[in-house]
Amino acid sequence: MPDELPPRRSRPIPRRTFLGGMGLALGGPALLAACAKSTPSSGASTPGSTAAALKIASPSTPVTWPVHKDDLIADGMTPEKGATLQLYNYADYIGPHVVKAFEKKYAAYGVKVRVSTFNDTDEALTKIRTGKSGFDMYFPSYDQISKMVGASLIRPLNHSYIPNITNVWPQFSDPWYDGGWHYTVPYTVYTTGIGWRADRITADIGAMANPYDVFWDSAYKKRDAVIDDWHTAMAMVALRAGLTNINSTKSADIATIQTQMLDMQAKTDPKVTITMYNDLPAGQMDLAQMWSGDVVNAQYYLPKGVKPDVLAYWFPEDGKGMVDNDLMVILTQGKNPVLAHLFVNFMLDTKNALDNFGYIGYQPPQNSLSPEQTISDGYVPKNLGTAVVKQEWFTEGYRLLELPPDADAAWHQVWQRFKAGA
Repeated sequence: MPDELPPRRSRPIPRRTFLGGMGLALGGPALLAACAKSTPSSGASTPGSTAAALKIASPSTPVTWPVHKDDLIADGMTPEKGATLQLYNYADYIGPHVVKAFEKKYAAYGVKVRVSTFNDTDEALTKIRTGKSGFDMYFPSYDQISKMVGASLIRPLNHSYIPNITNVWPQFSDPWYDGGWHYTVPYTVYTTGIGWRADRITADIGAMANPYDVFWDSAYKKRDAVIDDWHTAMAMVALRAGLTNINSTKSADIATIQTQMLDMQAKTDPKVTITMYNDLPAGQMDLAQMWSGDVVNAQYYLPKGVKPDVLAYWFPEDGKGMVDNDLMVILTQGKNPVLAHLFVNFMLDTKNALDNFGYIGYQPPQNSLSPEQTISDGYVPKNLGTAVVKQEWFTEGYRLLELPPDADAAWHQVWQRFKAGA
């Protein structure tokens, strides 16, 4: 880690904590449907349409959301003077020194930044929907975009304020969940794999025919953990079972996942948590399902005198695992849309993105940041090189998608049963 950067810290909450699906957080499917008009099912929405259709975007069915031109801010406006830009984000998911640098850059305008935090997306979206919070920006995952656009919670972007979009991986200029990047810009990228203490586990988990099998190995009973996030944990079970559709709506697939989850529970009784970044290095567990950013952060929670080389991380070399990204969006309820656009552009600046990486441990998709540089510049220890996210994996990997209401409910029933006995 570069010496001038403060210690990285992990955000201690899951990305997708839905209780009955995100529709509930926004007031339910009926209310959301009232916020959006349907467009023909044979094609995606187009910019300039009167409303956004509620669709489930996926790599095979990309969606371009409509843009209300009246909601776009004009070109060439100056920042709001004496304003307080309000960010709504996970705890410890933005570097305080980066925020201060933005305030310094626009000090002539008397700019301040306030960061408010939430515990999970259910809480966040419920608060955003009230329209009274005044938040200017929100940091969601891509599977929230359809309903947020449909409910008119996100402001369309004026690209003239965000030239730094050219600094990030090209696919984010036309992502499948937001064709033409009308509403979103990328924030971080990450994978989901297996982390373990190599000084406590002698087996080479990465060399196993199916590394996910370790969660069913009774030798690790009460020594392992899965992420307390219904879709992430269940998707891992699906991959172990050979179900490459980690968003399946088939009852047979969901039944298979349930059977294997209950079998895992009986054989290893894994802890269900989101504090692996602390618990693994502290020796409270030996192996865990982990996000790549959290295993990078784990090195800073090791006991004094214990070197980072005791940590190990596996993710499929061919990228055939869970690969995801988080976003920055500008909310319609915010009072400082010009400043919000400038902040988005600021965070896409290479130096600022890397400074932020040094604090949060989650990788930005910067063109100039090669996998080799990620290690050589000290952002990721060499022994955790498998935690570096590669650009091509966003083509090869599996994405966690929003589920239709019926399937969402079925997945949640399995998860609730699993957690009840976990």
